[in-house]
Amino acid sequence: MNESTKKIISFFSILGLGILFGITLTKGEIVSWFRIQEMFRFQSFHMYGVIGTAIFFGIIINQIFHRVDPDTFEGHKVKFSIKQSGVIRYIVGGIIFGMGWAMTGACPGPLYALIGSGYTVILMALLGGILGTFTYGLLREKLPH
Repeated sequence: MNESTKKIISFFSILGLGILFGITLTKGEIVSWFRIQEMFRFQSFHMYGVIGTAIFFGIIINQIFHRVDPDTFEGHKVKFSIKQSGVIRYIVGGIIFGMGWAMTGACPGPLYALIGSGYTVILMALLGGILGTFTYGLLREKLPH
């Protein structure tokens, strides 16, 4: 199998997983604006259960990765690094992220699923995320890290 065929297969595999992920988010009501608002108003456990489950399995998978020492598809070793910086940046970043999530009713993950479901107003949230990323890229060298 040549290199271009591998890339095409890889692309469609990732695309298929993304579509499956979007369907799962939609069917599980994870992309529901009403579910997200219920969470921020402490009216329902649904989203906390989903987030808690994701954290639980994320910890398990992370531990497995550290013990197995996996390779990438290209054969390179996966490197894990822990940044030894202050927690303030994570607190500030989390507050900004949470405010954006609460205002738009969507976190970055399901934006594409919402757009695919026909909620075109979410294009504004996507545009805001792209502009924020671009702005960070411009200011990155001037920000404390």
